[in-house]
Amino acid sequence: MNRVETQTQFFRDTWAEINLDHLYENVKNIRDHIPGDVKVFAVVKANAYGHGDVQTAFTALSAGAHGLAVAFLDEAISLRRAGVTAPILVLGATRPKDVKIAADLDISLTTFHQEWLVEAENQLSEGDRLNLHIKCDTGMGRIGVRSTEELMAIEQYVQAHSQFKLEGIFTHFATADELNDDYLDRQLARFEYMLNQLESLPAYIHSSNSAATLRKTNTLFNAVRVGIAMYGLTPSQEMKPELPFPLKEVFSLHSRLIHTKELSAGEKVSYGATYETGEAEWIGTIPIGYADGWLRKLQGQDVIVNGERVPIVGRVCMDQCMIRLPGFLDMGTRVTLIGHHGEEAITMDEIADKLDTINYEIPCMITTRVPRIYMRNGEPTEVSNKLLATGIHSQQENNRQLDE
Repeated sequence: MNRVETQTQFFRDTWAEINLDHLYENVKNIRDHIPGDVKVFAVVKANAYGHGDVQTAFTALSAGAHGLAVAFLDEAISLRRAGVTAPILVLGATRPKDVKIAADLDISLTTFHQEWLVEAENQLSEGDRLNLHIKCDTGMGRIGVRSTEELMAIEQYVQAHSQFKLEGIFTHFATADELNDDYLDRQLARFEYMLNQLESLPAYIHSSNSAATLRKTNTLFNAVRVGIAMYGLTPSQEMKPELPFPLKEVFSLHSRLIHTKELSAGEKVSYGATYETGEAEWIGTIPIGYADGWLRKLQGQDVIVNGERVPIVGRVCMDQCMIRLPGFLDMGTRVTLIGHHGEEAITMDEIADKLDTINYEIPCMITTRVPRIYMRNGEPTEVSNKLLATGIHSQQENNRQLDE
C-alpha cells in the first residue's frame, strides 16, 4: 500500500490530489500582482470548485487572501464551523428567514431589493448586526439592483435600521475573460455611476473576477474576487497569452488498474459493444465512471499509464471504464486521468475541450465519491482524511441542524 493510501485511509483505487503548494503560489502571485491596498476575496463556493472548501480556504488565507466568498449560506456555515474566522461573503441570494444565523456567525450577505430587507429585519433582534453587500446588475442580467432609485432606497433603508450595516457594494462582469473590452467598459461605467449616487461609500467595493483581476487595472477598486485563477485554471483560452504569470493547476485525478486481460481480434468491450479490438489487445479496467463525474462522453479520451498516453475504449460505465494498454501491466499500476506523469500531461482544458465545455466545470463535476487528498511538498497532509469526511457531510449536517 502506498503512502497516500496509508496516510489517508481511503478504500478505493481512485482519488484526486489537491496540490496546496500550487494553490498557495497562485494566490500569492495574484496578491503580488495587484496593489497592496486591494483586498483579495478567495472564492470557495461549490466546495472550492470541487477542490475542498476548508483546506482551500485556509491555504488561500495563509497566502494573503483577506476573506472568502461563497454562493450560499450553507457553504459559509460550513466554513465557520470548520474554524474559519476571516470575513465570509455570501454572493447569492439568502432567504430572509435565515438571516439570524448569518448575523450570529458574522457572515456577510448580499441584498438586491428593499422588500428582502423588510422581511429580514423581522427576523433580527435589537442587538443583532447583519453585514450587507449590495449587488448591482450592470449587465450580467442575473441578480442585482438595476436602477439608481432601487440602490438609493436600499441604502437609506439600511442606514435607518441599526440591525443592518452596509459593508460593501459589488457587480459582476459578463465578458471580463474576452479581450474586447467594449461591454466590460459599459458595465464599469454603469457601476461607477451607481457608486456616485451613494451618500457614502462602504468598506468594500469590488467588481473584478479572476479575469479582470489578471488583465485589468481600472476595475480593481479596493477588493477583488478570485476564483478560477486561484485553482490554476485560465478563465478563457483567449486570455492564455495575456497571463501576467504562469498558473499552476491544483487538481489532478488518478486511478489504478484493477484488472487486465488480453482480448483476441474482433472481441467487444463495454455496453453497446461499441468498441471492437482490431487485433490482440491488452485491456485494463480502472474503477472510475460517470457516477464519479467521469462522463460517458469521455469515451476515446486518453489517460496516462507509465508516462504513455492510452485511450479509453468502449463506453464509460457507472463505476468503471476500460483502457487499451501497450502490453501487459501489473494490477495496481497508476493511471493519471488529469495531471502530469512523466513527460505527458492531461490538463483540465483538454478534458473541457473533449466535453465541449469550460474548464470551470471539470473539477466541479468530479463527485464527492472521489476522495480528495491534500498534498504539500509531494506528500499527503495529515488532515486529508478528516477533511474528506467534512466535505462529504458538511451540507447534510448544516441542513439537519437548521431543521432542528
